[in-house]
Amino acid sequence: MLSEPIDTPHRSGCPINLTLEVLGDRWSLIVIRDVIFGNVRHFRELLQRSKEGIASNILADRLKRLVAAGLLTRRDDPTHRQKAIYSLTEPAIQLLPLLAQMGAWGRRHTRSSPDLSIRAQLLEEGGPALWEEFMNELRHRHLGAADPGTNVLGKLTAAYEAMRDKSA
Repeated sequence: MLSEPIDTPHRSGCPINLTLEVLGDRWSLIVIRDVIFGNVRHFRELLQRSKEGIASNILADRLKRLVAAGLLTRRDDPTHRQKAIYSLTEPAIQLLPLLAQMGAWGRRHTRSSPDLSIRAQLLEEGGPALWEEFMNELRHRHLGAADPGTNVLGKLTAAYEAMRDKSA
């Protein structure tokens, strides 16, 4: 369980409210989404690959907030002194089912594009068993856990790329 991640007064102790206080801004879940599904771990990659066009100052602020909230860790990149590597923490990895459900809802109730919907569709169809496989991959990649020997991210990425190429 995550202890008080941000030292600010809370509107209420409701778990939904507290979750929204950490994640309810316009960009935090988008940053986490990009780390999870885009496998991006550096500031510059997050900035350049953002389909939504996040500004550099907003990205810097969100990364700082997500680190303070215990959802990301930041460490120096040994290959470049001015770079940092961001990694998911266990609480962030446990957001995957929430993101899968949000994607499923978005597919049903918005005009989402086919290429950007395919991963949500596959996660919805795969359900909790697929989510757990993917979370184990994320634990391996970000927390150093044992390699689960699966490649859910690779399958999701390949499906997205196939749909993108088909749409082009």
